[in-house]
Amino acid sequence: MRSDVLRAYKAIHTWTGIVSGLLLFIAFYAGAVTMFKDALTVWATPPAASAQPAVPLAQADALIRRTLAAHPEAQPYFTLSLADGDRARLSWPPAPGRQESAWLDARGQLRTVVRAPSDAARFVDVLHMTAGIPGSYAVGMGAMGVVSLLYGLALVSGVIVLLPTLAKDLFALRVGKNLKRMWLDVHNALGVLSLPFHLVMALSVVAFGLGDYVSGVQDTFVYDGTLKPLLLRQNPYYASAPGTAALPAMLPPERLLARVRQRAPRFVPTALVYRHALAPGRTVFVAGHDDRYLARDGGFALMDPATGAFLNDQFLPGRGNGWSAATSAFYALHFGSYGGAVVRWCYFFLGLAGAGLFYTGNLLWIESRRRNQRPDGRPVLQRRAAFVLAALTVGVPLGCVCGVSLTIAAGKLLAPHVGNPHAWHAGVYYATFAACIAWGLARGGARASVELPALAAIATAAIPAASVIGWLAPSTGLWASTAPGVDAVAALGALGFGWIATRARRRVATGGADSVWSLPARRDAQAAPACPGADRAGARAGDRAGDHARNR
Repeated sequence: MRSDVLRAYKAIHTWTGIVSGLLLFIAFYAGAVTMFKDALTVWATPPAASAQPAVPLAQADALIRRTLAAHPEAQPYFTLSLADGDRARLSWPPAPGRQESAWLDARGQLRTVVRAPSDAARFVDVLHMTAGIPGSYAVGMGAMGVVSLLYGLALVSGVIVLLPTLAKDLFALRVGKNLKRMWLDVHNALGVLSLPFHLVMALSVVAFGLGDYVSGVQDTFVYDGTLKPLLLRQNPYYASAPGTAALPAMLPPERLLARVRQRAPRFVPTALVYRHALAPGRTVFVAGHDDRYLARDGGFALMDPATGAFLNDQFLPGRGNGWSAATSAFYALHFGSYGGAVVRWCYFFLGLAGAGLFYTGNLLWIESRRRNQRPDGRPVLQRRAAFVLAALTVGVPLGCVCGVSLTIAAGKLLAPHVGNPHAWHAGVYYATFAACIAWGLARGGARASVELPALAAIATAAIPAASVIGWLAPSTGLWASTAPGVDAVAALGALGFGWIATRARRRVATGGADSVWSLPARRDAQAAPACPGADRAGARAGDRAGDHARNR
């Protein structure tokens, strides 16, 4: 391959990666965490709030009728969660961050209670989808769709750049004083070995983030405004049938589930979500899973709750045509909703590896600019862009890590003291994230590369610490862990960040004094002998002027 072609693709890879890398780090790190969002919700929710009363499935029909009669505000949206195969729990959201549950007591009387389950996992999930970009959810998703276009371009150009040396460099990991070569080896290994995963992520996020914009343009310029009404008419999930006639009674949940099992015998239903149960056009969304299939959201069906007719069964595992099967596979490959716990753990580590890919890409850019500086052996002043990117490369990723850890820990630590922890998650995350970026810019990449990993270790250790406090001192209002796996993983993460801080401290103390990762005092000390007998400040000013002229 001609060298000019390689240089062009290298430039494309470098700049698309730099532009999109920091946002993609946030998306991948938060995405790795959300692979276990159910466990996070259990961990951060007080046991009294998570222990929702259940009734035998045979009583679910009476529970629904009694609840809708006494609480008509539940009819737009309520969920019948299935537990242990033959028991059900009914709940609906009376307000953001609140969940009201209903059950029948031993005498058949309707009882209700309002709880506040933790919203930490949902917040981290939204962070994964929008990278925390300010504005509405649609704005964040649209921005990430554009970022993913750049991401896809970076992937393709990176593979082309690596092709000439792929066989030699793929499994090489040369650890030593040559930092650029070491980070290049790590970057190449992470990128190539997980390339299929990254291609799926890039393409799917483009589809998720830009799908509405693309269909809007098509509606305007191709379909003359008829596309959206057509889609609404074809999709009973959104459409409402006209008419004011009396509605027939809904079938008992047992009969609906029997019809689902008849159509998909190995499908395991987990919830029935009713929408507009007392209005025309009502539907029931049957969620579940069959780990043998690549199914969208694990698989689902849309039914008429009165007749039991299937309005949409194309996304039940093993059903549907080639298009729905491909769409299901596309969604499942992005969210990891197949294969059970093994696949979730694989996606967890692939997400962390993806975050590492973007982090090492920034380090490569910095080290490459360092290589291009004056090679005459005299001390040099690195470009301001290298210092700024070093500070951002430390501040943004570690700000995300600290913010995610603290907002999860806040779900438990604040629960006994605030009435609505839901409102605190965004504030805790964004305050921590902004503070870490400001700290990195103010202190510089060298100092912050030691201080912020230490803060990340403390923030992540706060997760198991909250459980330990609840175990040792329940009088504080905290509680012992209800999901010990969350505590174990967080403890390992805290140890990992502590190790990173130790390694960074060693590098700052012993690394090259002309690096952006060196403390200013060390750079000044090395620059002083270059001009003996001259005023030290004037010598540094002269060196800077010379560097600037040569760089230009």
